[in-house]
Amino acid sequence: MKTIHLGGSGMEASEIALGCMRMCRKSQENADTLVMTAVEHGLNYFDHADVYGFGASEACFGQVLKAHPGLREKIYLQSKCTLIRDSEKTLYLDTSRQHILESVDGSLKRLGTDYLDTYILHHPDTLIEPDEVAEAFTTLQAQGKVRHFGVSNFKTMDLMYLQSCLPQKLIVNQMQLSVAHTEVIDETNSIKLNDADNLQHTGSILTYMRMQGMTLQAWSPFQVRFYGGVFMEDDSYPTLNAVAKRMAAEKGVSVSALAVAWILRHPAKIQPMVGTTSPERLTDILMASDVTLSRAEWYELYRATLTDEGRVQLGNSASGGK
Repeated sequence: MKTIHLGGSGMEASEIALGCMRMCRKSQENADTLVMTAVEHGLNYFDHADVYGFGASEACFGQVLKAHPGLREKIYLQSKCTLIRDSEKTLYLDTSRQHILESVDGSLKRLGTDYLDTYILHHPDTLIEPDEVAEAFTTLQAQGKVRHFGVSNFKTMDLMYLQSCLPQKLIVNQMQLSVAHTEVIDETNSIKLNDADNLQHTGSILTYMRMQGMTLQAWSPFQVRFYGGVFMEDDSYPTLNAVAKRMAAEKGVSVSALAVAWILRHPAKIQPMVGTTSPERLTDILMASDVTLSRAEWYELYRATLTDEGRVQLGNSASGGK
């Protein structure tokens, strides 16, 4: 698998990462097979959060590391904190110094490692006190517990503000992106015909991140809307599914691999975070690393989504549809 220079950090990370949110829902044997399948295919970046299974997914991964001495030194581990939840909903967000320090210690214990390669604030917190974040990050770095830092779901001004208060460079920002959920990239395209869609929704976050040398990590690369299910099973996306099925057949890969290849084609070197728990499906998805999409093919898939959402007519140019 190809690698990317993650956020200018010096880490040679696999261009596709494995999100481990659902790992705790499977057996320990399945988790072991999943992780080792990923490693065998060159995937070396694994994403966690303290809230995934309320720590159970990290603990499950920790058992995999325990069963394979030497594996930790071959991979990169990333985790997150911020969300305070009960079994049904998020109660509040916490970016206090104490919470960050305690959350890191909890993740390290569950994972059975003494350091994390990257640690992320999971969600923006309107009560954030950047000085506390800076103090926590500096302490963690000095203790050798965390090597690099990032954020998730931050839009431009929030990201700029936090970065201005930190001595550490934020290297990643995780945001939702799929061929059927294109908000992150819509502002950098003029192909849309609906004036309402030309408004800024994210503050051109991707352009800012490229200027700063940050890596965008794309979560839910098959999903529509916010937790709206996958586009392959959504009757609201007939054009996209038709185009994707035809193009996938032409490339000799699955629609899932094609959807990931669409993200990889972007010159920003976006890192898709795939969350499957099936070793077989993971193997199938990772074929995306070998798929080449032309500029015309990339835009055909993009226009197909806009057509299904009533934002552009397939085949029309931005000027021709006015």
